Amino acid sequence: MPPVTDAAPALVDSHCHLDFPDFEGEVDAIIARAKAAGVTRMVTICTRMGGLARVHDIVARHDGVFFAAGLHPLSVGKEPPVTTAELVALAAHPKMVAIGETGLDYHYTPETAAQQKDSLRAHIAAAQETGLPLVIHARDADDDMAAILREGYDARPYSCVMHCFSSGAALAKAALEMGFYLSMSGIATFRNSDDLRAIFAAAPLERILVETDSPYLAPVPFRGKRNEPAHVVHTAAVGAGLFGLTPAEFAAATSANFERLFTRAVAG
Repeated sequence: MPPVTDAAPALVDSHCHLDFPDFEGEVDAIIARAKAAGVTRMVTICTRMGGLARVHDIVARHDGVFFAAGLHPLSVGKEPPVTTAELVALAAHPKMVAIGETGLDYHYTPETAAQQKDSLRAHIAAAQETGLPLVIHARDADDDMAAILREGYDARPYSCVMHCFSSGAALAKAALEMGFYLSMSGIATFRNSDDLRAIFAAAPLERILVETDSPYLAPVPFRGKRNEPAHVVHTAAVGAGLFGLTPAEFAAATSANFERLFTRAVAG
């Protein structure tokens, strides 16, 4: 584990959406609040190609803010498909640290399942070609998700984070067997999330990240309100308790995990 100093623990919000309308006109203040809370780095996720200009502007103006880009599974069928070549070209940007988010969501959009699978495979290919990690969204699609991730990994290994992990133990096991990471969101702080907390507690510490997914899924004590990157400290406090660590120890461990996965964010 990295050394822990007496300074305030530096955390990373590995997944947020700073370009969303919920933050219109407030991005600078939100980033300032995060840094005041000890959240020194953030990855803002671009979920559709039409949002790239705004995301590029945000990361250009703020040190410690990086981005990922892809086509969200809920937007498949509404937006033009994104090709592997397009994703590879986007990855030339020095502050793009990951591919996605991509994945499968059969809860809200089961009717586009076939298109989602095609899109997921295109994103996997881009991760394989660029060496950037994949950011995965999974909901009510555990079996197909595990099968497609394994299919791609067996053909050509790649790195990956299961963002906002809230799926079952079998998908967690499959992901960890491939060396992937599980990211803990505010859901892990909810009173009825005992099973999810057990999945995280059973996972290797070196495969854990923390995130907000803001503006969504605010942790306790902000549940039901708009989320923002500063609130990742509350999720991290729960994570520290699960692993029997101090907040500083957990912050150091998850920051080291972040740097191991998102290698472009180390120099930035």
